[in-house]
Amino acid sequence: MTKITEFDAARYLDSEETIAEYLALSAEDPNPEVFLLALNNAARARGMTKLAQEAGLCRESMYKSLSPGGNPQYTTVMKIMKALGVRFDVCSIARGEDRKPAARPKAARTKKAV
Repeated sequence: MTKITEFDAARYLDSEETIAEYLALSAEDPNPEVFLLALNNAARARGMTKLAQEAGLCRESMYKSLSPGGNPQYTTVMKIMKALGVRFDVCSIARGEDRKPAARPKAARTKKAV
């Protein structure tokens, strides 16, 4: 019998560059829950307890903030992002342009030792 495991994005977020790209792409989605899920995955990839300490947050409140429907405050999101080593970049959108994200160059991939 074949065993199928549930996909967990956190297992693949193994570098600052990967986390930054993952969060940037999720932030382009009009549904804010997509970004919060991505932030949750990135936090789990780093370790919630360690990240909460680095962000100056209580671990339980961080779990609650990043859970579906958590509705975290802006300051909480900024603290978590800073602890992850990432930030938001803001750019202008030309008037009349659709809000579709610009094509992003693919990140350079590094080979991992197995």
